[in-house]
Amino acid sequence: MKWVIAGLGNPDSHYIGTRHNIGRDFIHSLEKHLGKTAVLITPDLYMNNSGVAVKKAVSSIAAAKKLIVLHDEIDLPLGRVKISFGSSAGGHRGVDSIQKALKTKDFIRIRIGISPATPAGKIKKPDADDVPDFVLAKFKPAEQEKVKKVCKRVVNAIDLILNEGLERAMTEINSKA
Repeated sequence: MKWVIAGLGNPDSHYIGTRHNIGRDFIHSLEKHLGKTAVLITPDLYMNNSGVAVKKAVSSIAAAKKLIVLHDEIDLPLGRVKISFGSSAGGHRGVDSIQKALKTKDFIRIRIGISPATPAGKIKKPDADDVPDFVLAKFKPAEQEKVKKVCKRVVNAIDLILNEGLERAMTEINSKA
């Protein structure tokens, strides 16, 4: 069974470079790096319907254990990456859609922080009413360097998962701020 890596986001071109599309946007960097060691998908459906597309590439609950989903995470600061397995969707509708379609939570998620933070590292999340506008906004020019660095961390995380296993990847990636 091959690995399947899904980058979540929205398909229309005006979403490229937005916070919500960070998973989808990073897939293009992975194409060059991974070659043919994994099937890379960017669902051509809106985020909340991601499960429909992922289900086509992941045919069973057993196959879901070799699924890696890249997605934005409002509860992490920009620059932070966290790997999880078998956890709840945490309010992320794209992840929820995948969990419902696959009938399992047992897949790997690479959560990519998108929220600004204070110099002390405290997250500055938007108010609940402002979340849709926030996640659909493009990264500010001052944030672009962090986006490039976090893309390298995501590539590293995937390398670790594929070559050294999930536990090793979680130990190394999740411990870094």
